[in-house]
Amino acid sequence: MAGTASRIPAGAVAAGGLIGGYGIARWTGKRPLGGVALAAAGAVAARQWRQDAGGRAVAGLSAAYVAAFAGSHPLARKLGAWPAVFTVAGGVALASWAVHRAVR
Repeated sequence: MAGTASRIPAGAVAAGGLIGGYGIARWTGKRPLGGVALAAAGAVAARQWRQDAGGRAVAGLSAAYVAAFAGSHPLARKLGAWPAVFTVAGGVALASWAVHRAVR
C-alpha cells in the first residue's frame, strides 16, 4: 500500500491505548478520561486493521482489544496493575502483528 510505511502500526496504537488509557485514569483519578483514550486508540487501530486486513480481522482484533481491557482487571490481582496492563498490551500487539503478517 502506498503511504503505509510512515504510519504507526495498528498493534502499537492498540497497545498504546491500553497503556495510555490506564495511565491517564490512574494519574488523573478520572476513569472516564482513561476510557476516552482507550476508545480513541481502539478506533484508530480498528480503522487500520480494516484497511490492512479486512472486516473479519477487525472484528477479531477488536474483540481481542476489549477482552484485553477486561482481562487486565483480574490479571492485576495476580501480577499487579502495571504488569497486567503491559502483558495484555503486548498480547494485543502480538495478535495484530500476526494478523498483519498473515495477510501480507
